[in-house]
Amino acid sequence: MKSIVINGGKKLHGDVAISGAKNAALPIIAAGLLAEGEHRIANVPTLVDVTTLGRILRNMGVTFELKDHSVVLDSSKLNNPEAPYDLVRTMRASVLVLGPLVARFGKARVSLPGGCAIGARPVNLHTMGLEKLGAKVDIEHGYMVASAKRLRGAHIYFDTVTVTGTENLMMAATLAEGETILENAAREPEVVDLAQALIGMGAKIEGAGTDIIRIKGVQSLRPLDYTVLPDRIETGTFVIAAAITGGSITITRCNPSHLDALLAKVGEAGAEITIGEGTITVHGQKKIKPVNIKTLPYPGFPTDMQAQFMSLMALADGTSVINETIFENRFTHVAELRRMGADIVVEGRSAVVKGVPKLSAAPVMATDLRASASLILAGMAAEGQTVVSRIYHLDRGYDNIEQKLSALGADIKRV
Repeated sequence: MKSIVINGGKKLHGDVAISGAKNAALPIIAAGLLAEGEHRIANVPTLVDVTTLGRILRNMGVTFELKDHSVVLDSSKLNNPEAPYDLVRTMRASVLVLGPLVARFGKARVSLPGGCAIGARPVNLHTMGLEKLGAKVDIEHGYMVASAKRLRGAHIYFDTVTVTGTENLMMAATLAEGETILENAAREPEVVDLAQALIGMGAKIEGAGTDIIRIKGVQSLRPLDYTVLPDRIETGTFVIAAAITGGSITITRCNPSHLDALLAKVGEAGAEITIGEGTITVHGQKKIKPVNIKTLPYPGFPTDMQAQFMSLMALADGTSVINETIFENRFTHVAELRRMGADIVVEGRSAVVKGVPKLSAAPVMATDLRASASLILAGMAAEGQTVVSRIYHLDRGYDNIEQKLSALGADIKRV
């Protein structure tokens, strides 16, 4: 099994370019199911989740090629609107094919998804929304089976904010008859990016980025030609990498406005942050100040940055409190950070982090995607050699992270 080996204590210096956003690329690729013809999507990260989605699409009869961070796909010969369990079980985002398949082909059979075990993420909002759009949806033997002659516009209210639910139903509604209103919709930049891609295909969408999205259905869409936005979570991870090592790096090809909440908190922790046009320069300081955070839907502090921020707070000069409001099982990295000498106590959905003067290297095990990143960050700041195992999680969300960190001066390698 592959591991990441880190010899800590190196300050990071230099420039690093951010890859395309996984959480935008996946729904935009799925949107290729909505129209015949050759779709071209640029700035796609080379990740396991992207190749998994490619396998799912090929299994349906779609041509799919990922090369040089670009995807070319054509769903004209799709003959099998099914996403089987063996392909879906490792990636929750595979549910995103459900809406497009029902909208264009009138039927779909998609396995209930898997992914990181960070808490309950039920698909009931997806199925509820499709039913409101006129589809018949059943759960049979672990599969969502949906059918509809043609979807009809509807007013859909989400009880809780759901990113993939918003994306799935927005895609489905583009080909529905009449107007669809999505209320309490997710506001994430990735939702806006999907909306922009769909508008480029001829969809009529207003309000993306707000909590009310209106979609007027059209008869057909044209092929995609789109460039995916930069990954804000990868960006945030490098921001903390500079802060936790006391280094100085410039992050390029990013969108700083997507990380206002995180940048404010890292600034409170003492790092010096300078925003440029598509760049963020971070100067880490010797003393890290304790900061309290609470994860919230966008534009609040992202849950996908909670684990990485906890690694930073483990070295703060004082006590901080981290409240996780999105997922109930997102403190699985705590036990591993404790192995490195962190002083963290979990009480329900809150973690009390008492900063320590230093972390000590240890063998640790990644429990999910963002936990993997938090352990690498801790390892870069720790004394000695840290070995992070089960890094297959890491490859689902970070494009060549060890090469990028190595180029900044980290002593890190994959073995």
